[in-house]
Amino acid sequence: MRRLRLGMVGGGQGAFIGGVHRFAARLDGRWDLVAGALSSDPERAAASAADLGLDPSRSYSDFGAMAQAEAARADGIDAVAIVTPNHMHAAPAIAFLEAGIHVICDKPLAGTEEDAWAISSAVRRSGRYFILTHNYTGYPLIRQARAMVSSGELGAIRVVQVEYAQDWLTEPSEGKQAAWRADPRRSGRGGAIGDIGTHAFNLANFVTGLTPSHLAADLSAFVPGRPVDDNAHILLRYGGGGRGMLWASQVAVGNENGLRLRVYGDKAGLEWSQEDPNRMAFTRFGQPRQIITRGGAGATESAMAVTRIPAGHPEGYLEGFATLYREAADLISAEQGGGPKLLPGIAEGLDGVRFISACIASAEVGTAWVEF
Repeated sequence: MRRLRLGMVGGGQGAFIGGVHRFAARLDGRWDLVAGALSSDPERAAASAADLGLDPSRSYSDFGAMAQAEAARADGIDAVAIVTPNHMHAAPAIAFLEAGIHVICDKPLAGTEEDAWAISSAVRRSGRYFILTHNYTGYPLIRQARAMVSSGELGAIRVVQVEYAQDWLTEPSEGKQAAWRADPRRSGRGGAIGDIGTHAFNLANFVTGLTPSHLAADLSAFVPGRPVDDNAHILLRYGGGGRGMLWASQVAVGNENGLRLRVYGDKAGLEWSQEDPNRMAFTRFGQPRQIITRGGAGATESAMAVTRIPAGHPEGYLEGFATLYREAADLISAEQGGGPKLLPGIAEGLDGVRFISACIASAEVGTAWVEF
């Protein structure tokens, strides 16, 4: 099996998420990073490429030039990872798709609905794969939770509770990572709802198989002068009669990366927390609470397909990303082993952007219910 060749746009020196994608791509030995437009500044791009040991001839300061050059090479890249701020997803994604190169893009899909639909059109025209890195869908127990809901173990879903609480933006934004997330020109109109709310929304949809029909959002910017939301309380209505609540906050003091999902049906309920990702609580009505461990007794086939190490050894954030990179490699290589492919793609990306827009629309009219 040939190792696939990966390019990267963004993710140069000092960029957190670029390093995460590179670690994840290497973990299962399916990808080699061979090219990059790691910065729009030529000197910084060259220095970042040198740090990573890239061939200087395959270090670019312009993603358009990179797309054309790599498409023309016999040993050109098989896919590109786009790890730029939100407002810079659309242009490189479209350029590489039009050059016939598969795209792996960080979430959310884009900063605006217009850009999101432009990417969607480019995906359709190109026939190339587009993968969106909602990495939490790659966790083994999340795959297990999805399988349990799908098989009917919880019964009809009544209540979905999902939250993503952090505190790192409690004070006015400083530093590169904070600054662009609080700038609507780069993050888009959504603050917390775009950065972490889309993760929570996607996770709830992925596990339950449900998408809300309506939502009502109360958005707040608690830090004075912050032009985007930093806290959101959102009510969700599902077509089958289920109800949900989503809380996303980056000003919840004492929370580091508190992504938590609880799903309750008429037969059973489950609870999972990202900060303790190798354990999931499952309770059938009238019976004792069970703790299911990653890779342990009772693990489903879908969970074991993305489990790398024995039970009791922690597996988490980087491995979740790595699962998506491994499944992307399977998809591109037309390999069918390793179980069903559950990769988030353009449809999930459009849902995320629509979620942001619907939340803003609801908040602007006094937290009224709006159609999703």
